[in-house]
Amino acid sequence: MSFEYTPPKYAQLIAELERRIDSGEYPPGSPLPSEHQLMAEFGMARPTVVKALGVLRDQGWIVTHQGKGRFVRGRPAIPTGQQARAGRELLDRKEAQVSSRLLVSGEVEVPNRIAAYLGLKPTSPVMLRRSLIEHDNEPTEISSTWLPVEVAQGTALGEPGELKQGIRRYVESAAGTALDHIIEHVTARNPSKEECSLLGVKSSAALLAVYAVACDATGRPWVVVESVLPGDRHELEDAYLIR
Repeated sequence: MSFEYTPPKYAQLIAELERRIDSGEYPPGSPLPSEHQLMAEFGMARPTVVKALGVLRDQGWIVTHQGKGRFVRGRPAIPTGQQARAGRELLDRKEAQVSSRLLVSGEVEVPNRIAAYLGLKPTSPVMLRRSLIEHDNEPTEISSTWLPVEVAQGTALGEPGELKQGIRRYVESAAGTALDHIIEHVTARNPSKEECSLLGVKSSAALLAVYAVACDATGRPWVVVESVLPGDRHELEDAYLIR
């Protein structure tokens, strides 16, 4: 299925305002055009403009002063596009970029946690693609992709061959929609017998499980990417602005 993706209007506005701030057209400390000015210039509804401004505020590009308006802060010290986000990395990672061994590729009965994330009924069939990731010949991660069967049908996601693109591209093409945001869940637990064997850890070892639930702009979940990591071989790090 061919698929052409046009960013939603609020994303287009975000990109344009970021460009103007980066270029110096809107220098640090200067007031940002009002909501009404932006609505008139870009022909957008107020909710669209408000959503874009909220993202820019949350990412650190602008700041709001009560009763005075919005002002430019400049490019964030930690650019949002360069932050290490585990879920986004899992969704965009290409299998060719890592040393991996495909363990499972096909339909299975959905686990309860994954069913809840995807909004599926318990025991429903789901497509699972699971690989063992290695680094320097040492197993370091079990990576699993879970998605509704109808989304994976007719794509390479259920095939044994190496994926040429990140999971996101396959899902967006099959679903005919863009993935808009990721909700991450991080848990700690002991390994199963299979995980002990694959990762070479003891049954008492601590594992980190990162679940990245990718949704479209309406909040509908389309895919879950799960990463199971030995706790003694990994450290999760994030960076964000303080307000």
